[in-house]
Amino acid sequence: MKLHSDTNRQYQTVTGYDDQGVEINAERFEFSLTVMPEAAPRPWNAPSFESLTAEHFDKIEEDTPDVVILGTGERQRFVHPKLIAALSRRHIGVECMDSKAACRTYNVLMGEGRKVTLALIIEPAQRKA
Repeated sequence: MKLHSDTNRQYQTVTGYDDQGVEINAERFEFSLTVMPEAAPRPWNAPSFESLTAEHFDKIEEDTPDVVILGTGERQRFVHPKLIAALSRRHIGVECMDSKAACRTYNVLMGEGRKVTLALIIEPAQRKA
């Protein structure tokens, strides 16, 4: 998926996605990761939605984004408010959506100059051929 006619490698843009992974600036990733516009993608030790704990959001909180777009896999699922309480206390919004919608939304918000984090769960079941 491409939202802009020119790719600016200064910013981390989702350039493609499918059920097995995501491409950031045409580089393929097949594991859970976090992405911010001006920082290299980082592995995120969240192998599944069910494994999420409050600690998974600690590093994201340290980055102080305005909003977190949480890609929850093939379908939209919502995290328990206890897991994101620290983010909420700092007025950092968290939006949960399926991973494909999360990738599109991240690109739009990044394109608007927002300080956004994409937290994308790529579950092992999604990697099956």
